[in-house]
Amino acid sequence: MTEMAEQLPAESKPKKKFEFPSAFTILFLLLVLIAAATFIIPAGTYDYNEDGEPVPGTYHEVPSNPQKLLVSALKGPINGMYGIEDETGNVDVWNYGELFGAIDVAMFVLIIGGFLGVTMKTGAINAGIAWVVEKLQGKEKWMFPILMTIFAIGGTSYGMAEETLAFYALIITVMLAAGYDGLSAAALILLGAGIGVLGSTINPFATGIASGFAGTTISEGLIGRLIILVIGTALGIWFVVRYAEKVKQDPSKSLIHDQKAANEAQFMTGGSGSEFGEFTGRHKVILALFFLAFVVMVYGVIPWSDLGLSVPTWWWWFPEMTANFLFFGILIGLIGRLGEKQLVDTFIDGARDMLGVALIIGVARGITVIMNNGLITDTVLFWAEQAVSGLSSVAFIIVTYLLYLPLSFLIPSSSGLATVSMPIMAPLSEFAGVPSYLVVTAYQTANGLINLITPTSAVVMGGLAIARVGYGVWLRFVWPLLLLLAVLSIVVLAGGVLVS
Repeated sequence: MTEMAEQLPAESKPKKKFEFPSAFTILFLLLVLIAAATFIIPAGTYDYNEDGEPVPGTYHEVPSNPQKLLVSALKGPINGMYGIEDETGNVDVWNYGELFGAIDVAMFVLIIGGFLGVTMKTGAINAGIAWVVEKLQGKEKWMFPILMTIFAIGGTSYGMAEETLAFYALIITVMLAAGYDGLSAAALILLGAGIGVLGSTINPFATGIASGFAGTTISEGLIGRLIILVIGTALGIWFVVRYAEKVKQDPSKSLIHDQKAANEAQFMTGGSGSEFGEFTGRHKVILALFFLAFVVMVYGVIPWSDLGLSVPTWWWWFPEMTANFLFFGILIGLIGRLGEKQLVDTFIDGARDMLGVALIIGVARGITVIMNNGLITDTVLFWAEQAVSGLSSVAFIIVTYLLYLPLSFLIPSSSGLATVSMPIMAPLSEFAGVPSYLVVTAYQTANGLINLITPTSAVVMGGLAIARVGYGVWLRFVWPLLLLLAVLSIVVLAGGVLVS
């Protein structure tokens, strides 16, 4: 008996579960690994043309310049923000724009965070969606196409993700009352916003950042991304409605049928729905200004004169886009009657929420700095050039898409993945005769697909937890749609190569 008592505490200790490292940890490990690689990989360089593009066939080796492991790991993120070190070890702060520094991108992200924070504080977005839900009482079937379209617009325009968590309780309650299940509600929200992000058209956190580091503009490749957005959203709506109607006709068909009574007790008693307040005229004006900010951004970055159109070209990029969102953030705060102190505090809080994203960009950009300082970037490009030299342009873009799938699992941060990969993949596309904007599309569609299921995503795991849907159930439910979205992305990418 004594021996048994002594064994119980040891046996009752819970086993530690493996937790996947955060994006920060992965990127810092990469910093050290890349610094170590500068001791092994031969140094080399291409000749570059006047547009700064590597000239195929001109690669040649140069004396090596290995980087110090610890110093490079610690200084890499800082140098990544400003630019590339010169041979004396001094950061060329004043030319960071030409040297692909990340400080302008990081500032853009922080200001966007403040802009979103102020807009959310006014309650306009929440009240608008709650108003749509209320109007559709008794016509719940129409909630699927309408709300999924609204969430998709949020995803494609500003990367709507964490903001969706506020709507689960409200939408699940309505869905259960209408005879659907919690999985239907979770799929409506997760797939609506997620497919919008996958088909990002003007999303500054995915398309904007990737375009900046790829040396292209946010407007190039817009048509292809619109096709993915529209068809992908339609596929998502069809997929979710098909399942939801089957559950409504026969509740036993629900993948979470065994939780039906518990879910109804959880959400349909005690008023678990969220209160978002009345949708006022002021809210409508704020939403109009919110979307106008993105319209102005798109207009500002499109080179109208290069398209042969007699429309004023503003030649905007990150500094101007940042100022644009700063202006609209202040304007929305004033119209929302936040008051001077509340407006400033809310803007700062919103920017604070994006601080992690801004830091990830710096860390990721530090990897490129180390590679450039160690003179191995062009060597990696040369090896990759040899690897794809036998591939057609279509094969190259498909391989690029497939490559981004595991990369997106390792680095789920869309901004971090764009920052670390575009300096390599964009020049590589020139060798294959593929426009760099298609590489941006390949990156964002692959990253968007993986972020619909990655267990490291707080949006995925948090949303499923609220809806009381197991992760295994979600994978079993969503995998056919993932295949359809992957095929759609590949077809659009291949078509983009053929018409370019």
